Amino acid sequence: MLTTLQTSYTDTRSGDLAWRLGGDPLPALAVRDLSIDGLDGRPGGLPGATLQLRLLGASHQVVLAAGPGDCLETVACLPGRQMPLPARVAERVAGWEYEFAARIEALPPHTFEARAQELLALVDEHPRGLAGIFPGDPCAFTALVAQCEERRVVWRTWHAYPQEGRLVCTRSSLVLHGTHGDGPPASRGGASAER
Repeated sequence: MLTTLQTSYTDTRSGDLAWRLGGDPLPALAVRDLSIDGLDGRPGGLPGATLQLRLLGASHQVVLAAGPGDCLETVACLPGRQMPLPARVAERVAGWEYEFAARIEALPPHTFEARAQELLALVDEHPRGLAGIFPGDPCAFTALVAQCEERRVVWRTWHAYPQEGRLVCTRSSLVLHGTHGDGPPASRGGASAER
């Protein structure tokens, strides 16, 4: 699903993005609600389980409401947050094992435009996708796609900054606790400046 966001495009920087787990939903410019019944692999699964993709200006939120507990991820230019976007995070949240990874692609203008159009086409055609384009620049966008597998939800996001030639790419996953491996996640929380 592709939409034009009804807001002015502000000259934010990719380096201003911050990550947060938890908190409250913020006002959204576009929302896509997805049903993920059957997530735990049993008939009937986790009844009423939902995943909400939210576009917040040059940022996103993903909200999972299911079974053992809710999870809310925000990647945004958050007021008062100076911590850089972490390269990797692994935490336990309620009954879930959560993992997050981020990287930045720096691309020359002609490559950036081609990559932007490729990603927008992918998200537009994806049955669990949402992308918002900012007025005034078809390469300024935020996009999300989600995938639900047995006992696992995965989502990817892209935040495009054409004025910098940078594309911030994230990948997150939630796995029902105790369904992959015997121990805790390899690393916990914490931020890294590595890109």
